[in-house]
Amino acid sequence: MDDILICCPNNNILKDTLDLVVKVLTSAGFQLQEDKVQRMPPWKYLGLQITARTVVPQKLEIIGNPKTLADLHSLCGSLNWVRPWLGLTNEDLSSLLNLLKGERELLSPRVLTPAAKTVIEKAQKALTERQAHRFKPELPFKFIVLGKLPHLHGLIFQWAEGQRDPLLIIEWVFLSHQRPKTITKPQELMAQLIQKARVRLQELAGCDFMCIHLPVRLSGEGKNSPERLTKEMFEHLLQSNANLQLALDSYSGQISVHAPSHKLFHEEFHLIPREKRSQRPLKALTVFTDASGTSNKSMMTWRNPQTQLWEADVEFVEGSPQIAELAAVVRAFEKFSEPINLVTDSAYVAGVVSRAEQAVLKGIENEHLFRLLSKLIYLVSNREQPFYVMHIRSHTPLPGEIAEGNRKADSLAAPAEKVCLPDVFQQAKISHQQYHQNVPGLIRQFQLTRNQAKAIVATCPNCQLQAVPSLGIGVNPRGLKSCEVWQTDITHIPSFGRLKYVHVSIDTYSGAVYASAHAGEKSVHAKQHLVQAFSVLGIPKEIKT
Repeated sequence: MDDILICCPNNNILKDTLDLVVKVLTSAGFQLQEDKVQRMPPWKYLGLQITARTVVPQKLEIIGNPKTLADLHSLCGSLNWVRPWLGLTNEDLSSLLNLLKGERELLSPRVLTPAAKTVIEKAQKALTERQAHRFKPELPFKFIVLGKLPHLHGLIFQWAEGQRDPLLIIEWVFLSHQRPKTITKPQELMAQLIQKARVRLQELAGCDFMCIHLPVRLSGEGKNSPERLTKEMFEHLLQSNANLQLALDSYSGQISVHAPSHKLFHEEFHLIPREKRSQRPLKALTVFTDASGTSNKSMMTWRNPQTQLWEADVEFVEGSPQIAELAAVVRAFEKFSEPINLVTDSAYVAGVVSRAEQAVLKGIENEHLFRLLSKLIYLVSNREQPFYVMHIRSHTPLPGEIAEGNRKADSLAAPAEKVCLPDVFQQAKISHQQYHQNVPGLIRQFQLTRNQAKAIVATCPNCQLQAVPSLGIGVNPRGLKSCEVWQTDITHIPSFGRLKYVHVSIDTYSGAVYASAHAGEKSVHAKQHLVQAFSVLGIPKEIKT
């Protein structure tokens, strides 16, 4: 049996309770070593040393010069364990944690950088000087957000008036080193800290905070003129940010924009609730962006306000259509410093742009994408004029300026052979009047764009009256031999309980079926099912899902 911690409000009850626990255990047949029973402080429990007033980790040996990945990982794990009591921030440990990347072999060599050596020295010093405190039941708990972007952290504390140092440090709260999102806004970081702290306090003491302090300054119009955040500004920020609303859901305590007077709280971080991104369209220039994975074109187009003629900027960008369109958006922010409306048919790009202002970017293996996102965050964060971003569905045959601009961008991004010449378009119209091909047939026969083919079919009076839904071709292809084509899907069987997600794969030639039950339908569960199916049925050439 591991350690048992017995807590009581006073020593008399503690003595009686401890004697009772010892009696019950020994009567049940347990053999207790009396010298292991700790009746007086300091108590040692789960690696911690608890005195009458403070809580510190037990003696921890820090490896001063790790030589291999295994040594370094062990060191980082130890430091990560003591962080809640010593206050070692993500910023403190970042240079050390970066050394974990690289070769994956456990015995692969690691050489400490000067910055990493400084981290180890700082940790060793913190082990000898810093400590947490035992909380006082009669005092309420408070929480404060500290640090500077991107390394925000928080502190759960109590304030004991009348003591020489009234600050009682209960526990430091840190965010994960690995952020779940590629782009994270400052408001989201603050919300994550508050949410994590509230959950932690429920675990520690079963209550909520009396007060949450936000020592925040705003960046004013001038770079060197910070402005103190007011309660009204925070209310506006709360109304416009869903993450903060969730973090403060059912919170009944106070929210203060002022920190207690203490040397530990002198630092401040900068938060910008009044974004440059407008929530409504602007009376300004509208820029349309598009990209093609086939032609690798990254383009933007806009109607010149003076000449009322369409102008364009086209470049060739290697990579996925999302990367190519992201490159077009970056060029748009570089070219137009005045207020603009940005219209894109990529939901990914629209989402990235809407979150980019003052955002924190995590490490990305794709170097090209990392450079584009870094540049976008810099351009948007340092922009003086407002902008509005809008996502629209592509290939929608609607009237008006927005649809026209999107069609223009779509045609410019299409491959050269797909751009329809006037005589080809006319030939396609004449052919459709005689044979009434559907949209895919016109595209295949005359190399039209989808919008052009749709326009021909939509203007044909016979097709409007007699058109029937097309079922397409090859909806359910069948293999000509075993393990040529599989079909796979997921069905839910509630009676299976936690394993209600049943993944099923069928060989379309032989009809062989393999099914397995899993706890979910995410990619990791699909991989587990397919690996099992491969081991039973073999590996197919093609999987349709």
